[in-house]
Amino acid sequence: MASLSRFIVVMCLAISILLASSMMVSSAAKFNQELDITWGNDRAKILNDGALLTLSLDKVSGSGFQSKNQYLFGKIDMQLKLVPGNSAGTVTAYYLFSQGSAHDEIDFEFLGNLSGDPYTLHTNLYSHGKGEREQQFRLWFDPAADFHTYSILWNPKIIVFFVDGTPVREFKNMESIGVPYPKNQPMRLYSSIWNADDWATRGGLIKTDWTQAPFTTSYANFKADACVWPSGATSCGWLSRESDAINLERLKWVQKNFMIYNYCTDTKRFPHGFPPECKVTAI
Repeated sequence: MASLSRFIVVMCLAISILLASSMMVSSAAKFNQELDITWGNDRAKILNDGALLTLSLDKVSGSGFQSKNQYLFGKIDMQLKLVPGNSAGTVTAYYLFSQGSAHDEIDFEFLGNLSGDPYTLHTNLYSHGKGEREQQFRLWFDPAADFHTYSILWNPKIIVFFVDGTPVREFKNMESIGVPYPKNQPMRLYSSIWNADDWATRGGLIKTDWTQAPFTTSYANFKADACVWPSGATSCGWLSRESDAINLERLKWVQKNFMIYNYCTDTKRFPHGFPPECKVTAI
């Protein structure tokens, strides 16, 4: 009887996982309905009836897209499979961005590598035109071997960067101590691939090997659980919603084992004292 009960529990759990997986797939937006290819001509392609998008870089140019909608707070999920092999000199950028000189911005950037070397995950934030808040990480997997989910959670209280559901960085609203926070400007989602061999790989020491071109990043399963601006902004739940539960132990694990640069410890860059937000434990 006990064995039968365990079997029923296991089967129910398996069915629940399958249903959840199917719901996740079915809720993913079609790229041809949610995004516009903005540059790169045929280097950018929407395939499989809108289920797959690819951006490529060759010696002539890169390519990019943007979301049709602007958002004010929400959670953005996208699966990316990065350029495989020798991608040194290339950058794949995936970010939220507002227009204007005093713009806001929330950045994922993936800095290419030599074959066999790890990618660098570069993160940054801009508030009212002020950036210089870089943190960099090594990933604990090969991001070019398969698709992985990269998420941005953004609400009036906190910004969190996630990789496959694991938080790698958080930035809290610290306006009370004079730190600008992006909360008034709607942002679009953008992504692009481009050549940055003047700085991207080992500070520009490694140049792009154009014999390896085209360099291609692939995208799947875009989901925006977010307030569309301006139509839903005044009634959107994200304006008052608390942040999703952050697994602080996982955040600490990532920052202890995989962080390779933190502007809040760069004494050469800030010889006269760190920015005020650096006093907060997790940023």
